[in-house]
Amino acid sequence: MKAGNGIYRVVTMGVLLWFLSLGVCAQCITENNVFKGGERVYYHAFYNWKFIWLNAGEVTFTVDETKWRGLPAYHFKSIGGTFRNYDRIYRVRDTFEVFVDRYNLKPFEYRQITNEGSYSANHHYIFNRENQTIRTSISREGKPFEREVIPWPECAFDLLSMIYQARNIDFSKYRSGDKIPIALVVDGEIHNLYIRYLGREVAKTRDGRSFNCLKFAPMLVKGTIFEAGEGMTVWVTDDKNRVPILVEAKILVGSVKAIFSHAEGLRHPMTAEITP
Repeated sequence: MKAGNGIYRVVTMGVLLWFLSLGVCAQCITENNVFKGGERVYYHAFYNWKFIWLNAGEVTFTVDETKWRGLPAYHFKSIGGTFRNYDRIYRVRDTFEVFVDRYNLKPFEYRQITNEGSYSANHHYIFNRENQTIRTSISREGKPFEREVIPWPECAFDLLSMIYQARNIDFSKYRSGDKIPIALVVDGEIHNLYIRYLGREVAKTRDGRSFNCLKFAPMLVKGTIFEAGEGMTVWVTDDKNRVPILVEAKILVGSVKAIFSHAEGLRHPMTAEITP
């Protein structure tokens, strides 16, 4: 596996997994109390190469109020890319977006466009609430789309809608060591996973800022980047925003670290930051 491949697959997917690590319990969230339209959150990602941390790329997450086929909706979007000076090693431009019901955050339509080096893929899901199915269309490396209809289990989400659904979880009922089950649609399949809650801890960024955080370790599925198991650790703000601050992960070649840069349009003040 090329090192560059591992770097950015984690830069993009890893940031999504930070949010995923916030977990979803057996029941769906029916009310959003965490974010609002206009929110923007920014991250930098670093790759460890021969004991040197390289600043490889950046990822943004945005929320906008809109309509989907006439229904009130949120448009969630995440765009990730390597910096230009890193493009010479391995160029990446990835986009994830989903339209969800503004009232219960259940997805309507999901798209994922992946361009990583010579690899490309296009994922498109339509969620049908009448018969609880998902219509998937997936094309990899320019090949014809493969289309399927799969069952849509209760409280199963795509990567991006899972992020915002999970941020509304009430963590006060969990104790350190508890496992929280999640159901996720990845590559046109349903995966039943979990995250392990590890309690509270202070996390620091590279610019010296400190945040009171909740700490998690998500279960990962073995693939081209990760080993199976709890090889990733995540810290999210212990306040009303639940914004991911730091993620550290071991991959098949080296390790990665992604760090919060800044945010705009948060619904609540970021009270988790520790001021000098």
